[in-house]
Amino acid sequence: MSFDTTAHNRRMTYFDKHESVWLFGYGSLIWKADFDYLERRPASIRGWTRRFWQGSHDHRGTPEAPGRVVTLVPEDDAVCHGMAYRISPRVFEPLDVREKNGYLRVVTEMTFEDAPSGEVERTEGVVYLAGEDNAAYLGPAEEAAIARQIAESHGPSGPNRDYLLNLAAALRELGFEDAHVFALERALLGDCR
Repeated sequence: MSFDTTAHNRRMTYFDKHESVWLFGYGSLIWKADFDYLERRPASIRGWTRRFWQGSHDHRGTPEAPGRVVTLVPEDDAVCHGMAYRISPRVFEPLDVREKNGYLRVVTEMTFEDAPSGEVERTEGVVYLAGEDNAAYLGPAEEAAIARQIAESHGPSGPNRDYLLNLAAALRELGFEDAHVFALERALLGDCR
């Protein structure tokens, strides 16, 4: 699969007839919602875990020196916490460009984290996933190596380190734990200044 997934995502018509769609964000979409949304709620999806295994050639790095950003990888019994946005389907047009570097729109079920106590509230929506078959996929590496790559990378959207630090801060603010993100944050701040 090529780096630019815009055309592929524009062929997804699953939600075209809907007035609004829920979008699940687990990376920069948590803290950088630079698109129009109708509603925003903390949410989670099951069976996926967040990892800094996706290369960023267009935002937090360059084609010659890609940064690292998050994608989701399947993991039984895992729960990935993030933010859900109810959007008009027309918002996918700019989002497909923003998420073009290997991410595909995938239908998912999400659970809202702010449902009244004792209640479980779920809905169907969309998440952008970058699988290991995309051209920008970097895959796993030692935490120290990932943190070093993040510390050294910079792209049109700014330093890669800002992406990691903003994500860690947003997860903390929401009260969500993420061992992978927080371990990389510690490595970045401790060993990779």
